[in-house]
Amino acid sequence: MNFNIILLPGDGIGPEVVAEAVRVLDIIASKYKHTFEYKEHLMGGCSIDKYGSSLTDETLADCQSADAVLLGAVGGPKWDDPTAKDRPERGLLALRKGLGVFANLRPVKVHPALMEWSPLKPEKLQGVDILVVRELTGGLYFGWPKGRDVKDGRERAVDTLEYYDYEVRRVMELAFKLARGRKKKVTSVDKANVLESSRLWRQIAVKVGEENPDVELEHTLVDTASMRLITGPAWMDVVVTENMFGDILTDEASVLAGSMGMLPSASLGESNVGLYEPIHGSAPDIAGKGIANPIGTILSTAMMLRHSFKLEAEAAAIESAVEQTITGGARTADIGGKLSTRQMADEIIKRL
Repeated sequence: MNFNIILLPGDGIGPEVVAEAVRVLDIIASKYKHTFEYKEHLMGGCSIDKYGSSLTDETLADCQSADAVLLGAVGGPKWDDPTAKDRPERGLLALRKGLGVFANLRPVKVHPALMEWSPLKPEKLQGVDILVVRELTGGLYFGWPKGRDVKDGRERAVDTLEYYDYEVRRVMELAFKLARGRKKKVTSVDKANVLESSRLWRQIAVKVGEENPDVELEHTLVDTASMRLITGPAWMDVVVTENMFGDILTDEASVLAGSMGMLPSASLGESNVGLYEPIHGSAPDIAGKGIANPIGTILSTAMMLRHSFKLEAEAAAIESAVEQTITGGARTADIGGKLSTRQMADEIIKRL
């Protein structure tokens, strides 16, 4: 089978980890008789430097016509000016909107061999296997109006948290669908005691729950959820929440696994074009040193194979190779070892 993949290595360590993920994909292609065709584009800060835009029209058009998109990371101190007309993160938001990927899936699973690298006690990490479904194209990051002005002689900033019923329903329905293949439990996270948008969110969650009686639904406020992620994370199975809450909670949840470098993500929508990326940032402090952990990006390719290409055996092969590699003691610096980015990928490839 032939598949077209757009590579957006981005900034910082992005090019380093994407290069290793491509090596893994090439092994899969050879072993399972597939053809992966790659086309690479600049995106983020590097695209601003060359084209004056964090996401060009040409790049977006190619992404929209591809079978999947693999992204490294964007951003860095060089482009952090809050007054700049364009920033790397703007390109990421525009890409998500342009692809129509409304749900971000972030699995958080704690490997027994890495429990010592989490700040939590090992007994709190037993059985942790969470899938966070974050709404991705609505809420505070996209609501209108937004901006800054001067009112009554005072400088003012405005952001709008806005949701339509259909935006909530489609991500909620996906969460229930995914839960049906797991432990059949959905935790909906909101702030319904304060926010009108959260009251709409909870109202629709209840309706979707009634339509799916075989799946247990519970509601929790976001402040309670953030606390329970630390005090008892094993209680969660599928967690569904709005854009900003999901952004914050998944970064918090990443510490359970010991390192953000371990965790993948998939952004999905109504089309088959998925966006796949590790949850970590561009890590400019270690960029170019060849020591970044490539596992989050490599596991993101497994999610690509599963969700966009429907290649379950191939996805499982990557996940198994990563599992064996960790069990075998291979470690990059973020999880207490000395392997380089390339060496860690080599260990995974050996097991493929």
